[in-house]
Amino acid sequence: MITTETAQWIETQWQQSIVPALTDYIRIPCKSPHFDPRWAENGHIDAAVGLAMAWCKQQSMPGLTLEVIRLPGRTPVLWFELPGSSARTVLLYGHLDKQPEMVGWRAPLAPWNPVIEDGRLYGRGGADDGYAVFASLTALIALHRQGTPHARCVGLIECCEESGSYDLPHYLDALRPRLGDVDLVVGLDSGCGNYDQLWVTTSLRGLAAGTLSVEVLREGVHSGDASGIVPSSFRIARRLLDRLEDAGSGRILPGEFHCEVPAERRQQAALAGQVLGDSLLHKFPMAASMHPMCDTPERAVLARTWEPYLSVVGADGLPAIKDAGNVLRPSTALKLSLRLPPLVPGERATQDMQRILEQDPPYGAKVSFTPDQGATGWNAPATAAWLQAALDESSSSVFGKPAVMMGEGGTIPFMAMLGKQFPRAQFLITGVLGPASNAHGPNEFLHISYATRLTRCVAQVLAAHHRAA
Repeated sequence: MITTETAQWIETQWQQSIVPALTDYIRIPCKSPHFDPRWAENGHIDAAVGLAMAWCKQQSMPGLTLEVIRLPGRTPVLWFELPGSSARTVLLYGHLDKQPEMVGWRAPLAPWNPVIEDGRLYGRGGADDGYAVFASLTALIALHRQGTPHARCVGLIECCEESGSYDLPHYLDALRPRLGDVDLVVGLDSGCGNYDQLWVTTSLRGLAAGTLSVEVLREGVHSGDASGIVPSSFRIARRLLDRLEDAGSGRILPGEFHCEVPAERRQQAALAGQVLGDSLLHKFPMAASMHPMCDTPERAVLARTWEPYLSVVGADGLPAIKDAGNVLRPSTALKLSLRLPPLVPGERATQDMQRILEQDPPYGAKVSFTPDQGATGWNAPATAAWLQAALDESSSSVFGKPAVMMGEGGTIPFMAMLGKQFPRAQFLITGVLGPASNAHGPNEFLHISYATRLTRCVAQVLAAHHRAA
């Protein structure tokens, strides 16, 4: 158990050390390489790694070794290693790259302008998940301060996660001898259903993404002259999307994008739905009289974690309304993001999307689908008895409520990679992305108090992992 004195030290560490470091980190526009192809020249990712490295060096932790590892042409990783009292190995994971700015931040908030309001640290990347390296090392220092043993721990903090972690397999290969036989993975890049207890992620959806382009003319022409003879590129795009999605319900039509939901995950969804109640149906900032697609909390949990859904996340070829004349536009390009059930292979699904969208184009239009991401989701192995007990014990002691298990709708490609590389490992995947935290969108925030308590939970699970040996 974490003592009262250690719990107070963690609180002080967050307020006096971690929050100031995260404040500086938020100011760095270290966008993931997918969104900043000139990341190496711009230097923002290196600045974020340097900030985290400097903070780690300032911590008093005997035996801790730190290193920034660089492979040619790849984003760097921050590596730390701490010997333990057993031969078992824990891998602690996080990332420092960020999503792009996104519009819609309310004043005085802005993506690179850290602001603290009501115990929330606003700004891009603090919660997703720049805090991870600071919280992970703080949990280890807390155990050291009270003399609680732990296993050997290694930290791997990457800078390519928001781009699908395409650099990470190269580092896993290069670091394989140094990683050892990992039997517990701690990842702090996930979410929580509320800020009242520990939430453990048991599955993650995959992703198939790319750009659908439809070209009907070499140049734009007067819409009054051409409409009725030349089809709208947007209408053709709509017809192509109808091959994937039922526009009325949002259901994805091709069977290859679906999978059976395991019985255990259905049971967990039912329990999570009971805990969350209608709050899950109303957690998003819906406009005016909007209402959710789901009618029950359990249905909502499964829909956002085990079912595929399509989002159009960007567009080219559409002028701003103030600049839109009566022109039949030559082309439309839509950036598509298809979230996949955890058991559907991402690369195969991306190939299926390309085949479905490109075959037999209406009117012989020039149609192409250019994939840019294909990531397979993840489904956790059966939870070991020691881990289940540790999760409930830590959540009950820190929050006064037991832990809850639930899938998440996002994608962390690293989890599938590690699950394949270390098939006997247990996983504690959790995070601070709770109600209204809005990762990837405007007004992203880190709930400071929850992150502080989560750090205590991580420390207790690391101690339990050592006891289980």
